[in-house]
Amino acid sequence: MTAYVIMIRDRMIDPDEMAIYAELARKARGDTPPRPLAFYGPHETLEGADADGIVILEFDDMDAARRWHGSPAYQAAMQHRHRAADYRVLLVDGVKPA
Repeated sequence: MTAYVIMIRDRMIDPDEMAIYAELARKARGDTPPRPLAFYGPHETLEGADADGIVILEFDDMDAARRWHGSPAYQAAMQHRHRAADYRVLLVDGVKPA
């Protein structure tokens, strides 16, 4: 079943580190790259705290998302994201079509 990684950037700390992360993350797509559904585009907060930026990535299933996130290449990129900004990253399982 399709799964989604939702990345919510709360606060940018270091744009230079973010640029390094972006370059490394592009190279860390793996054999089954995520499909971007939203990528830091305009957004509107309807409830709760606002976000600085939002990314939604689609994967074939939860295991594919975990493999991408846990891959050595993405783990190396992620270290720069941690220095670059405050994020919340969520993994959510999709629903079966009716």
